[in-house]
Amino acid sequence: MTADPEGGAGGGPTVLRMLLGAQLRRLRETRGITREDAGWHIRASESKISRMELGRVGFKERDVADLLTYYGVTDLAERESMMVLARQANEAGWWQQYGDVYPAWFQSYLGLESAAQIIRMYEVQFVPGLLQCPEYARAVIMLGHSSKPPAEVDRRVQLRMTRQQILTRTRPAPPHFWAVVDEGALRRPVGGRAVMRAQIAKLLEAIQLPNVALQIMPFAHGGHAAHSGSFALLRFPEHDLPDVAYMEQLTSALYLDKREDVERYLTVMERLCIEAAPPAQTQQILEEIARDLDRG
Repeated sequence: MTADPEGGAGGGPTVLRMLLGAQLRRLRETRGITREDAGWHIRASESKISRMELGRVGFKERDVADLLTYYGVTDLAERESMMVLARQANEAGWWQQYGDVYPAWFQSYLGLESAAQIIRMYEVQFVPGLLQCPEYARAVIMLGHSSKPPAEVDRRVQLRMTRQQILTRTRPAPPHFWAVVDEGALRRPVGGRAVMRAQIAKLLEAIQLPNVALQIMPFAHGGHAAHSGSFALLRFPEHDLPDVAYMEQLTSALYLDKREDVERYLTVMERLCIEAAPPAQTQQILEEIARDLDRG
């Protein structure tokens, strides 16, 4: 089986689940039905209805059909279009072939990343995964998985490299990726000097892409807005879908989509972009770091 990050509707089942969930939520709210009542109607819990409406779980066609009936949707064409969406939303995303090497909580992010129109990110410790070269990716992965068999490490590296194809895909249009990276992440010799030289070369190549912007937060700036650590913000082309803020932890991840929560991270991101060196200086800073690596 070959990975196909370009296949599907701009992000495969994840975005389809989110769209279907948003439509079901609107239908429920229009009828003045509570999540508890909707859950009781399909022999499920209120929390399951919440997860369905957020697109966090797969959809049983029977559940969707029962909810449509309960919400008073009788038009055959409307029902059929939503049932088709439910079937498509249950298809496997390309990343699921790597399900043996990533935790379950990371699956949602892979789908969101593939579906996003804009990805904004702040990284304090490592180069963002979408911009890592294979040698650097392997060194980062080995920090947490040194006891894993070489074949599994290879698959983890392959997954990361496959993810990067979204930046150069042609269908759908590639996302705009804008990252602010702490200078410490670029000067920390992960994997050794040779690996870091390769990584800096990768970044110099990546910033030539028209949809990639990279800013560096210099040591000289001191403290800055993102004192709480790394995070990502994702925006989608579908207007029905909310922005999502994502924070990765050691054994789990946090996904925020409430407007007030996301707005706080958007504000921090804007401040980071102002405080960091402007994109026009990125190439110069990277070349300076490369010269320092060559001097040893």
